[in-house]
Amino acid sequence: MAYPENAPLEQWLARGTEEDVLEPELPIIDPHHHLWDCRDADREPHVRWEQKVYLCEEMSEDIRTSGHNVVQTVFAQCGAFYRADGPEEMRSVGETEFVHGVAAMSRSGKYGDMRLCTGIFSSADLNLGKSVEPVLEAHMAASPNFRGIRFPLPAELDTRFEEGYAILGKYDLSYDNYSPDYERLPRLARLARAHPDITIIVNHLGGKIDPDAGADAVARWKECIDAIAACPNAVMKCGGAQQRVGPWEPPFHMHQRPEGPMGSEELGELLLPYYQYVIEAFGVERCMFESNFPVDKESISYRTLWNLLKRIASRLGLSVSEKTSMFSGTAARVYRLPAVRSGQ
Repeated sequence: MAYPENAPLEQWLARGTEEDVLEPELPIIDPHHHLWDCRDADREPHVRWEQKVYLCEEMSEDIRTSGHNVVQTVFAQCGAFYRADGPEEMRSVGETEFVHGVAAMSRSGKYGDMRLCTGIFSSADLNLGKSVEPVLEAHMAASPNFRGIRFPLPAELDTRFEEGYAILGKYDLSYDNYSPDYERLPRLARLARAHPDITIIVNHLGGKIDPDAGADAVARWKECIDAIAACPNAVMKCGGAQQRVGPWEPPFHMHQRPEGPMGSEELGELLLPYYQYVIEAFGVERCMFESNFPVDKESISYRTLWNLLKRIASRLGLSVSEKTSMFSGTAARVYRLPAVRSGQ
């Protein structure tokens, strides 16, 4: 159904040029998207999101109308549908329960051939130390698709946090991490080295991506990328470059471009240097393209986004096997996804 609260964003996107779909047969696993209903949100960042409702139908429609061959997706933690009662530390399990229901809806085939949320990462408070184990067990009980958590990295690594973090390794769970502040990445690298059995998935090119950043800031971002790329158990999600960060908005955000969205070719010229540096630092086998929808939808449509990523792959001269890694293989391996294809 159409929600009136989503109308301003949809109207802005409609001002853009509908691009021809590049490489429409290329299989894609979208390893990072959200689902939510934030119409009554009163706190950051939820209150600022332009897409107020994004559930199974909205995500499925974005994929279907994009024309790209998205076969599976991974749900990314966003504080959606936490339990309203029960122990505080267990309330995040409500998110996994909700998303498992969406996965079941998608698997029915009613919303299309794609399979949403074959992987799920939610949240658990690692500052609980060893006491976080029952929370992780509850997530796993809530869905066989649960693969790990996303939780903020503390300003200083301490024993209690690391005790909680170590429990992830016991259950072969991964750790997604994001902050706009790329200065955290050397600290994240120390955590990676201390626990080489746990896969760390760095979100959104490592931090806030500002195409207008000065040379010193870009040089420091590269140093921080190099620090985490040196850890073989770290993987990078290549995307999220279109998102607003608090009150800051990139120059291609809807609030900065009332005339309509930028096309994939023009946007690619602005962002290619960031993607290129990260992909060369990590290698394609440790990189995956992502949508970060509907956060990035405030700057780009789903069709144009994947065209952008395909243009970047082409500009970098990626081979067929390298593109397979970036668009589906790395995500399938890291999140241990089932071998399903569109139409199954």
